[in-house]
Amino acid sequence: MTKLLAVSDVESQYIYRAVGGEKFKDLDFIISCGDLPYYYLEYIVSMTNKDLYYVRGNHAHKVEMSDKHQRTAPEGAIDLHQKILHTQSGISLAGIEGSVLYNYGPHQYSQAQMWQMVFKMVPGLFINYMRESRFLDILVTHAPPWHINDQEDLPHQGIKAFRWFLEVFQPRYHLHGHTHDYLNPGGVMTHFAQTDVINVTGYQIIEF
Repeated sequence: MTKLLAVSDVESQYIYRAVGGEKFKDLDFIISCGDLPYYYLEYIVSMTNKDLYYVRGNHAHKVEMSDKHQRTAPEGAIDLHQKILHTQSGISLAGIEGSVLYNYGPHQYSQAQMWQMVFKMVPGLFINYMRESRFLDILVTHAPPWHINDQEDLPHQGIKAFRWFLEVFQPRYHLHGHTHDYLNPGGVMTHFAQTDVINVTGYQIIEF
């Protein structure tokens, strides 16, 4: 049994109160799908003493200031952008940051650029398959796939390359944030091909 905490976009007061408690004591690792302050992620790492893997969202600051110093990444966390990594429990992860390009802000990419980033990971996925008989366990992105958990306005449209990725490589999970569905505060999950696509905005605990 693997248990992970996934967070994205919205700081949760429940996490601040409970992350060091009984409910979170047996976590294997943590995933952030972006647009959360670095101090929040650092707090989670310090309270759980678990590895935290993250991608940046389209609202991520290049530099975050604190009382003592400035930082460009959450300390003690692992940047997953354009990487394929394995957790200590052997779960394979791959990540891509950002959203679709809509106003030329940071961490925004055209659909063509997203295709390029996905294609760069393909050789590593085939190496995974030769070693483990599977391409990937969890895809971590900020934006959702095209027409899965996305929205019609340009900033929140899904990524076409991610949908292709799910069709071809069929990870067990695709975790993302970016689209805030306030009518479904418990999160949104869509089963597509062989993958559960989960919007983890706020937080989700996933066991498998």
